[in-house]
Amino acid sequence: MSANLNVKYLDCLEACQACLIDCKVCLTKMAGMESDNDCPYCCIQCIEVLEANIGLMAADSKFSKEMCALCAKVCEYCAEHCEAHDHEHCQRCAESCRKCAEECRKMAA
Repeated sequence: MSANLNVKYLDCLEACQACLIDCKVCLTKMAGMESDNDCPYCCIQCIEVLEANIGLMAADSKFSKEMCALCAKVCEYCAEHCEAHDHEHCQRCAESCRKCAEECRKMAA
């Protein structure tokens, strides 16, 4: 991480980056697979919000708290849908989303 990055974001950024990777893996592995819920569509939405959230935190934006609150909601939504599948990548994604939501809620407080 850059030395100029605001240290208050470090745990949240780390969780967001891990979640971003796990969502992309889940999305890729779910390509062409049937799903009876919003997985992998939830991963697409999560990826979009995570990328925006990482960018705002990196910029030390005054909107970081609001974006973290939204990110927590989207991550929870994604976790609910991914954890319903038995696939290892879905379970990993759900776990990562839950951890990210927890860190984002801390930032939004």
